[in-house]
Amino acid sequence: MPEGFEAYVQKALEIQASCLALPFATVVNDGSIVVGSTRYMNIDAANHRVEIGATWIARSWQRTFVNTHAKFLMLQHAFETLGCNAVELRTHRLNDQSRAAIERLGAKLDGILRQHMIMPDGHVRDTVVYSIIRDEWPDVKDGLQRRMAEMDSRAA
Repeated sequence: MPEGFEAYVQKALEIQASCLALPFATVVNDGSIVVGSTRYMNIDAANHRVEIGATWIARSWQRTFVNTHAKFLMLQHAFETLGCNAVELRTHRLNDQSRAAIERLGAKLDGILRQHMIMPDGHVRDTVVYSIIRDEWPDVKDGLQRRMAEMDSRAA
C-alpha cells in the first residue's frame, strides 16, 4: 500500500461523514482491483450542481477505459438520478493530461480561477473549471457510449 494511502482514505471518509463529499473507489475486473478514486464534491443541492473531483488513477491504468467508464457512470447518476443541472470538473491550469481527459469527456471550459488555491508545496494554483450542463448531457452521453464501445471492441 502506498505511503499515505490509509490517511487519504480516512480523510475521504471523514469528509463523507460531514456530508461535504461522496467518495468512490475505482475498481476493475471483478471489483477486487482498486485502481483509483474519485468523488462528488462541492455538492450544491439547492442549485442542483455537483463537482466530480479529487480523482486519481494508478499510472498503469491511465489512458485506458478506466477514467471514461468511471466518469460516465458518475455523470449518468448525476444527471439521470440526482437531477443535476450542471456537473463541474476542475484541474490545475498546468495539468495538460487532466485537461485533455476532461475535454475528451465532452466538458466545456467555463473559465480559470486565477490564484485560486495554495498547494501543499506552497505554489499558488490557477484552477481551470469545466462543466457539462443538463441540455448537453444527451450528446455527451452518446459520445461517451460510442467511445466506450470502441474501447471494448479494441479490447476484445
